[in-house]
Amino acid sequence: MPPEIHPTAVVHPSARIGDGCQIGPHAVIDAGVVLGPRCEVGPGVHLTGDTRLGSGNRIHAGAVLGGAPQDFKYADAQPTRLRIGDANVFREHVTVHRSNRLDEDTVLGHGNFLMAGSHVGHNCVLGDHNVLANGALLGGHVVVADRAFLSGNCLVHQFCRIGRLALMQGGSGISLDLPPFTLARDNNTLCGLNRVGLRRAGISPEDRRVLQRLYHLLFRSPLPRSERLRQARDGFPQAVCRELIDFVATSKRGVCADPGHRGVPGAAEESGAD
Repeated sequence: MPPEIHPTAVVHPSARIGDGCQIGPHAVIDAGVVLGPRCEVGPGVHLTGDTRLGSGNRIHAGAVLGGAPQDFKYADAQPTRLRIGDANVFREHVTVHRSNRLDEDTVLGHGNFLMAGSHVGHNCVLGDHNVLANGALLGGHVVVADRAFLSGNCLVHQFCRIGRLALMQGGSGISLDLPPFTLARDNNTLCGLNRVGLRRAGISPEDRRVLQRLYHLLFRSPLPRSERLRQARDGFPQAVCRELIDFVATSKRGVCADPGHRGVPGAAEESGAD
């Protein structure tokens, strides 16, 4: 089935439009763009740069995908890239920037839902089935695993990592890493596990209970960080626990802290993060 292109849309002859695509009025698709089959491009959308999308993506009015990175170091002549998988939804006025260097791409996986006004900066890497609610902003080089949920107007500093099934409450901000399965509020603050997300993801009741014990050890114990990690490795062999332990152990920026135990020093102090 050939694509349907509105007569007011501007599509460069070099752009590749897959079968079954629908291109709305006043959309602009530049050279170098590749659209997989059955994508829907709404009115006023701009697709630019070396940008490739898989199948079944839906791009709503006013979104801009593949724009140049907001980075003073970027050279305008560099043909950097944006790579997007299948079945993602980009609501009104979402912006996703291509990378700032030739040896890295900005990458989005499959099934992500980016709500109105959210932003993904250059060189970000998102996994699958993540949700960015209205106004959520990712700085450059942020890495998000799978099935994370960033509520409205959340802010994520450049180079941060967000683990699988983590959740940020509305208006919160992080400049440190957010571990998998955890819940963030305010600034760089943990407030427990993402219980609802864990249950919905099919994490077993037993794994949820053991994760709760591990959370208390890692984030609420007054023990030194090295001792907390040693006890965690020795006492929690489950796969979900290993995922959380490895994330914390490999953090370069430091991880968000739970103030529930005043004896626990901030993760940034322990790691030397700025």
